[in-house]
Amino acid sequence: MIRHRPHGSGHPYAESEDQRVPVLPMDGQSVELRVRASSNVTSVVCDWLMVGAPVMELPLSRPAAEEEAARVDGGHLAAAQAKAARAASGSWSVVTPPLEAGRRYSYRFRGGGRTTRWFEVTAARWSPEGGRLVVEGGDRVVPGSVRWLADGDGIRRVRFELELSPGAHVVGFGERFDAVDQRGRALDAVVFEQYKSQGAHGRTYLPMPFALVVDGPRSWGLHVDTSRRTWYDLSGARLVVEAEVEDELTLRVHEGPPAEVLDAFLGTVGRPTELPEWVFRLWASGNEWNTQERVMAEMDRHRESDIPVGALVIEAWSDETTFTAFRGAEYEPSEQPHRLADYRFPEDGPWPDPKGMVDELHERDIKVLLWQIPLQKMRPHPKHQAAVDARQILDRCVREADGRPYRNRGWWFPLALMPDLSRQDVRDWWTAKRRYLVDEVGVDGFKTDGGEHAWGHDLRYGDGRRGDDGNGLFPVHYARAFGDLLRSAGKAPVTFSRAGFAGSQPHGAFWAGDEDSTWEAFRSSIRAGITASACGIVYWGWDLAGFSGDLPSAELYLRAAGTSAFMPIMQYHSEFNHHRRPLRDRTPWNIAEQTGDPRVIPVFRRFAHLRERLVPYLAREARRAIEGGAPLMRGLFFDHPGDEAIWSYPLQYKLGDALLVIPVTEPDADKVEAYLPEGEWVDVWTGLALDGGQVLTLPAPIDRPPVLCTAQHWQELSAVFAP
Repeated sequence: MIRHRPHGSGHPYAESEDQRVPVLPMDGQSVELRVRASSNVTSVVCDWLMVGAPVMELPLSRPAAEEEAARVDGGHLAAAQAKAARAASGSWSVVTPPLEAGRRYSYRFRGGGRTTRWFEVTAARWSPEGGRLVVEGGDRVVPGSVRWLADGDGIRRVRFELELSPGAHVVGFGERFDAVDQRGRALDAVVFEQYKSQGAHGRTYLPMPFALVVDGPRSWGLHVDTSRRTWYDLSGARLVVEAEVEDELTLRVHEGPPAEVLDAFLGTVGRPTELPEWVFRLWASGNEWNTQERVMAEMDRHRESDIPVGALVIEAWSDETTFTAFRGAEYEPSEQPHRLADYRFPEDGPWPDPKGMVDELHERDIKVLLWQIPLQKMRPHPKHQAAVDARQILDRCVREADGRPYRNRGWWFPLALMPDLSRQDVRDWWTAKRRYLVDEVGVDGFKTDGGEHAWGHDLRYGDGRRGDDGNGLFPVHYARAFGDLLRSAGKAPVTFSRAGFAGSQPHGAFWAGDEDSTWEAFRSSIRAGITASACGIVYWGWDLAGFSGDLPSAELYLRAAGTSAFMPIMQYHSEFNHHRRPLRDRTPWNIAEQTGDPRVIPVFRRFAHLRERLVPYLAREARRAIEGGAPLMRGLFFDHPGDEAIWSYPLQYKLGDALLVIPVTEPDADKVEAYLPEGEWVDVWTGLALDGGQVLTLPAPIDRPPVLCTAQHWQELSAVFAP
């Protein structure tokens, strides 16, 4: 076996052991050609042909061990990394002579008695001519800066520059973990599952080709109107934009205050949908709550501890072959959607009475969401209902360029099939299998996890798009599908997603993805909330204090809880840890037990009750944001764009019009330095009046995170903070 994939796996940040490097060579550049060969292949030769010249034979060699290790295209799962390492050990490569633009080259590989097909490649170069850049709104494109990259098969990219004044700050590009102000950095916009440490890698689940430029009292925004990959270089005096393109690209420039710029952007991609007030109550979740008994025990503990919970997310409920049936349920396979009566739930099974459980939780005023993944698992080989679903999806799935079903190339659920949710009929088919969960079991929403599984520029979607312009929209269609299901049953479209793109704003709530329990993850998650909101995400939260790795200290847990009480979504969650002891649940009682800190439960209780009292305020301020106002959670640049001092305190944010939140993100702190923008402020815990326009040191006891209220709103909100 000899395998060569010119574009590799489609991983946006890593090269694979069987691809062409670079995929798109430039004029005068050599290319490294890599193949993967079976162990019985002892030599590989490349036949290299330039039109009009004789064939050259280029012998391939094996990379050195350290090079093999560097090529590993793995993920966060050990098995995937091991597989990638094994693949790298069977790789061969050769470097070609330099390519010339305007010439076409062909190549193939021979070895072990096998010969591959011929592949073609041409070199590309930048030119001032080629395509059409359409600029709508204010034209800030630097004259003469537009360049088009084309090879022998057509236009590939466009590049242009936008003027930035020396003092301008640039915020946005979707949810960003590394910084609020991206000035001085370089980044791209592509949907990607970066499992943990997003801030260190500069990658995101939720990118958008949109940004606000805050330049003193003057502000404007840019929207590169594309679903293809884009790049942004802000390391110099100008903003350099590069985008994948075919022949035309539209750039929208919006002028005005930040809230007006954001409103204009939402007018193009879609405005947020108002969700019910219960989404602002505490959300509880644990990935090891995989039985009805365990779920109810945790909810009982909430009641016994007097910690009100408003929403329960049950992740480990399904058989994980269908994501439609409760684990342990007995039923007959069917090509038609099941109804509740089709299932039998053994009394000694993990879920003896799902409907009864949901009914009881509703009686306790707790809403229920169930976990979902937009894939049809194919490992192990599907059986029972999964076999039926696998057959049915074959004419409803995303496809490779040659028509074969696309098999997930990522490390999570490898080789799974992916429903083509760009098609209305497939969205209806996929969600119909889950309708009984809403109509009969009574669930109130879905955690629409995943959504980053489409790798490959040449995939084919039913709406006519290819992978390069369709992959980023997959999570948008995904959340939309489940929102439509809930609406059709008369319920609010409450979905809880981590992946998205421009156009995700109307579709439910979002959380910041997977993170360890560290102070740095705490800080990066706050940045993510501020930047996501700057792009129009209203309902946003994170796994407070992280969901993975070692348990957070009591201090980190309570600091995170105190901040999350003043975010749009307040929720805790924990990763599956194979039920090993000690438990890694992020419940307040487990944190209290494992840390031995007696403050945890009473302080967390205080925050949870405060949160209940904040719900009417949060609902009202969310409504204002949806109607065109500034975001619910927002950086200070929305209200004070001309105040240069705010940029020295990038983690401070407003929550609605009234509240200023100063997170405590360092350990061993009993006070914190804060900047108060212009205006009159009141300390919500003491009622002390403070003048704005100054830097102050504020007390920061563990049970009273620094939060200020505008003086004009204090009378209205003072009762919320009363002891």
